[in-house]
Amino acid sequence: MNFNKYFRNTVLTFVAVIAILLSPIGDKEASASDFSTKEVKEIAQKYLGSPYLYGGTTSKGFDCSGYITTVFKELGVSLPRSSASMYGVGESVDKNDLIPGDLVFFNTSGSGISHVGIYLGGGDFIHSQTDIGVSITSINEKYYWADRYVGAKRVASVTFD
Repeated sequence: MNFNKYFRNTVLTFVAVIAILLSPIGDKEASASDFSTKEVKEIAQKYLGSPYLYGGTTSKGFDCSGYITTVFKELGVSLPRSSASMYGVGESVDKNDLIPGDLVFFNTSGSGISHVGIYLGGGDFIHSQTDIGVSITSINEKYYWADRYVGAKRVASVTFD
């Protein structure tokens, strides 16, 4: 009887260890699927002109991270809800190596990551900004965005077309 208990506990421990090792909990990767540069641009730009709404996640109104999660959900990529949390996923990308679909992050509040957009190429990114809504801006805009740029992350494999 003691042997059966020992054997059962050993098997259960082994199964638990395997489950923990294979579990995505705590994984710092986004749930990603492949998409093309054309797809990300089309989906992101279909919301151009949507108003800004704090906490918004629909075309009736987006905040910056609500906009990003909506676009990427349509692309099959699951991301955390806040811009600061999004900065914790994916692979860091040098500003000189940005490709369409990369997430670009900014410090607009003076206390860490507080804004996110999607790089479109040619130095432009698309985002939802206060008082303007979903719009395209130069990442190098010298009066505001260039000084607040923090970094970028690649959260999916993107194909060029």
